[in-house]
Amino acid sequence: MILRLLQRLALCLALGLTAGATARAAEATVAVAANFSTAMDHLVPAFEQASGHRLTVVLGSSGKLAAQVQQGAPFDVFLSADVERPAALQAAGFAVPDSRFTYALGRLVLWSADPQAFSDGPAYLAAGRFRHLAIANPALAPYGTAARQALQALGVWPALQDRLVRAENIGQTYAMVAGGATPAGFVALAQLTDPTPGSRWPVPQELHAPIRQDALLLVRGRDNPAARAFLDYLGSPPARAVITALGYDLP
Repeated sequence: MILRLLQRLALCLALGLTAGATARAAEATVAVAANFSTAMDHLVPAFEQASGHRLTVVLGSSGKLAAQVQQGAPFDVFLSADVERPAALQAAGFAVPDSRFTYALGRLVLWSADPQAFSDGPAYLAAGRFRHLAIANPALAPYGTAARQALQALGVWPALQDRLVRAENIGQTYAMVAGGATPAGFVALAQLTDPTPGSRWPVPQELHAPIRQDALLLVRGRDNPAARAFLDYLGSPPARAVITALGYDLP
């Protein structure tokens, strides 16, 4: 159902952008936080078809991508999973002033590929009857920071230290759980598109700071029409509809 909805939304987006497609196609490189990979799978083809521009997507943790920007990586746009790193890059002169905006609000989920693993997330975590629990590295990934905050709020963070497996980003966390390397882990709701099997507990948002995901036009993309067009498109109603269909909230 969700895939059919996304296809219809992508078609609407393509039709809406055709009239404004640029006469000269350009290429841009977009650094994207791993949690947003599924959304990019749907949004990029529609954008490219309608605009004539081409995008190269580089996925990774927000922390690693931000460090690469500081080291001179050839990125035009940065879609982070937090607000702190884009704000710091902008303050340090790596981005076009006043180009930062929030494009999505992430949701955190405790998930196991086993449908019988748990029905009560907090009880499952408190009982600790599992060998490992996967989270994204809090030092690199905002979803990992949110997972740590949730575990601290539940009072189980100290007891689980020797069972936590820290992945570099939320994409690797999902792969660990989906592949059976860990029985459960904290992933992004957007990664669990229906009908993903398993047990899931949507983490109440009051247990962690909001996962505000900011976009940024980097200095390298200042005069790149593809970079600017893509950021404009992210804020369009059809694109926002795709984002919400994948489980994100909007600012």
